[in-house]
Amino acid sequence: MKKVGLFFGSFNPIHIGHLILANYILENSDMEELWFVVSPQNPFKEKKSLLKDHNRLDMVQLAIKNYPKMRASNVEFSMPQPSYTIDTLTYLHEKYPEYAFALIMGEDNLDGLAKWKNSEMLIKNHQIIVYPRTFEGEKKDHEYLQHENIALVNAPVIELSATEIRQMIKSGKNVRPMLPPEVFEYLDGSAFYK
Repeated sequence: MKKVGLFFGSFNPIHIGHLILANYILENSDMEELWFVVSPQNPFKEKKSLLKDHNRLDMVQLAIKNYPKMRASNVEFSMPQPSYTIDTLTYLHEKYPEYAFALIMGEDNLDGLAKWKNSEMLIKNHQIIVYPRTFEGEKKDHEYLQHENIALVNAPVIELSATEIRQMIKSGKNVRPMLPPEVFEYLDGSAFYK
């Protein structure tokens, strides 16, 4: 079975923090590939500042072109909206029965995991790789981290947010160091986020 990590997100835009994390997980786990699953719309987020799906997919493809173990996936584009992780995983299992899919998520998602559609099934049937995030207030050991399918990786904590990058672009500030060069060029010649 080929092990594939799934990194879901809006990638609005994809930035170097995403690449650092993805590369860290590939180099420090048994994942053979990592797919960036570009989400059309997160059920918990508003859509207003979201670039068109194909623009965000284009940016991911540009960002990873020099990373042979990374792929951009538009699997959720043709699925019913809003998309739920469990439905996407079910679809991927049917389409690629020879792959074992693991979910990659930020530690901040553990608090809301119980609210996810079919979360018990998700945890029972899939490996979940959790990367650290900084917290406001005291950090507590999460009960989910005791589960045999959930592992916290010692990845670097990246304090970069796509929201902040969008705001900086809107204010005319230089975001070049925060983005893969190809993504910077793509955005630089456009009116995106302005």
